[in-house]
Amino acid sequence: MQIFKVIEEAIINPPIPHEPYKQSLKNWAMYCLRDRGFKVVYAQNADFAIEIKGGEKFYFKVTNSADDLDNSINWIVWDGANKSASFIPAKF
Repeated sequence: MQIFKVIEEAIINPPIPHEPYKQSLKNWAMYCLRDRGFKVVYAQNADFAIEIKGGEKFYFKVTNSADDLDNSINWIVWDGANKSASFIPAKF
């Protein structure tokens, strides 16, 4: 899906680096996606969602560990050892 490529690019090549002592992973991820033009909205059962034209929503959770992730939702994972983020799309 093309939208997932854009999301991944926003996370892998962010406009600002993630600095855990300055901002939360959630706020950083939302900023990166907003910077790429996504509309970031509230999500009840996730950390946040993005809404695209046509009203479709993609839900996201953020974590510092890639262990035991629920594959029904999109994930943004911070690897503190490598100081890099990755995007793991949901598997439908």
